[in-house]
Amino acid sequence: MELITQSNNIDDYLACSEVIDCNNIEIRKTANDLVCSVNDEIEIVKNVYEFVRDDISHSMDIGSDKVIYKSSDILEFKHGLCFANAHLLAALLRSLDIPTGFCYQKLEFDEGLGLHGLNAVFIKSINKWIRLDARGNENGINAQFSINKEILAYPVNKDKGEIDFPIIYTEPNKKVIEILKNSKNLNEAIQKVININWLQELMYIDVL
Repeated sequence: MELITQSNNIDDYLACSEVIDCNNIEIRKTANDLVCSVNDEIEIVKNVYEFVRDDISHSMDIGSDKVIYKSSDILEFKHGLCFANAHLLAALLRSLDIPTGFCYQKLEFDEGLGLHGLNAVFIKSINKWIRLDARGNENGINAQFSINKEILAYPVNKDKGEIDFPIIYTEPNKKVIEILKNSKNLNEAIQKVININWLQELMYIDVL
């Protein structure tokens, strides 16, 4: 699948925000600690990605009821939904001046069709965007770092109505953030991202 950038300005994929608080002291310290002995850009991205994938749990996998969405909070509590883990990965990489965006898939889960969040990272040395899924490798999931063939958490099955949205967004989806902010517990958040009408809107967003 050919990925499409929402913005042609690479700096848009480096910006810090309230949610992607890549200027946070702990975010910067963690990112620098992860790559302090690494000079190769690809290895830097790999180290940071594998930290989030392996050291930050998916909230459902550990039975947590807490809903977290801000990058520095995810780092503190060490867990989040797929969207949250993508927020943290973006913040860590952006703090290292590595352009990182947000991608989405419409997938069939036990509860129904819902949204899944992951990242795209631009690697300057190979002039290429690659998608990475830091959801966490539990329950048979085996996402891996790869610059050639994507090895994501969930292969998309079009026969089931699943969709791989090709756009690399500069910021997390606003409706997802709204859901995470306003949900009282994890179950409420999950229910809101399952079987929701606005998923199709992601297919038609204007590319800048």
